[in-house]
Amino acid sequence: MPSAVTRVPAAASDVALAHFEAQFRFETDCWDTHDALAHDEPDFVLLDVRSASLFAQGHVPGAINLPHGKIVASRMAAWPASTLFVTYCAGPHCNGAARGAARLASLGRPVKVMAGGITGWLDEGFELAHAEPAQSEPTQ
Repeated sequence: MPSAVTRVPAAASDVALAHFEAQFRFETDCWDTHDALAHDEPDFVLLDVRSASLFAQGHVPGAINLPHGKIVASRMAAWPASTLFVTYCAGPHCNGAARGAARLASLGRPVKVMAGGITGWLDEGFELAHAEPAQSEPTQ
């Protein structure tokens, strides 16, 4: 009797390859984000899409706080249209990063999600930065 794992057969290797390679167009991970932020000038903007109060309690160093509900065309005009955004939220139990990514994509902006969010960042052993809520959102 097949198990729940094998009851549905795996995809053909070429289909699996296309699927998994496509995943990298939609997401990055905490390790790669940390590594990129450690270099001189990151080639993306990291957006913490949680509330200002959660951002103040701890966020990825270098991130900008922009709650997903505040991602609108007028605010995004501060960056060139080709800017890649990477969104994150609390972690795998939170869909805020996907909500932020969907809003950015609806505005025609290139976007990826940082898989794992704050939970993944901490799991990798990386430190969080802290800020006052009033200082966390960019001004226009």
